[in-house]
Amino acid sequence: MKKLFVLAFIGFLAQLIDGSLGMAYGVTSSSLLLAFGIAPAVASASVHLSEVVTTAASGISHIRFGNVDRKMVFKLIVPGSIGAFIGACFLSNLPGDLVKPYVSCFLLALGIYVIIRFLFLFKQSEEKDNPPLPYRQSIPLGLIAGFADATGGGGWGPIATPVLLSKKGMTARKVIGTVDTTEFAVALSATIGFMISLGWESVNWMWVGALMLGGLFAAPLAAWFVRILPAQMMGVFVGGFIILVNLRTLLLSWLPEQKDFYPMIYTIVILLWAAALIVSIRKTISISKRNLGSSIQR
Repeated sequence: MKKLFVLAFIGFLAQLIDGSLGMAYGVTSSSLLLAFGIAPAVASASVHLSEVVTTAASGISHIRFGNVDRKMVFKLIVPGSIGAFIGACFLSNLPGDLVKPYVSCFLLALGIYVIIRFLFLFKQSEEKDNPPLPYRQSIPLGLIAGFADATGGGGWGPIATPVLLSKKGMTARKVIGTVDTTEFAVALSATIGFMISLGWESVNWMWVGALMLGGLFAAPLAAWFVRILPAQMMGVFVGGFIILVNLRTLLLSWLPEQKDFYPMIYTIVILLWAAALIVSIRKTISISKRNLGSSIQR
């Protein structure tokens, strides 16, 4: 029962972060499930099955708050779904113990990218009437992000959100709302792929239900928070959390005999994470002061 409460809290926290940043539900949930010793394919299947419900709730919430670019949704749904289905079938046919450290390595790399993206490359885009990506760019983006999402248990948001934010076509809140809304189709396609390859009996329904329940409570809150939370600071926090969780899996898999060095490695990572958080907080305060000064001058 205690584990179910922990999973429900994980689902709540992951969806709150994902709905506020347009990323990190799958990466956060999958990282923690891997840390519990669950096989990568089963962890990814469980996360995507729970995401079918949580992303539907998140998408509806974002639509109601006006955070969605409908044209961009239709451009990303089909290639994203195809990529997710292929990725699910690919991961399901790999040995769990063999692929686990590599999936964790992929997730850790995503965590590093999330920190770099929000600490150094984060920019507020301007809203325009024209869609930010033509089909020749949205199709490969959807395929790659969908495939990465299914194989890593997360990747749709970390890949799609920064790419859309880098284009001056939508505001940050519309990028986040659009990515979260399209993720429903990606999660559904990945789930179908996993169920065909693994079978329904491979999924622990109690765990999935706990993740779903926590995510359902968080979805409407996240859609509202996206208007007020400092995305830069939250992105750095999430990235460091993902790195720390997956670092443990990698150390246990690749350096099981070097446990005496674990505390030193964890300490270094935590100190770097804290430094990145301090920088992000200072940048957030600086931006707030700048915006306040501009408002006063007007």
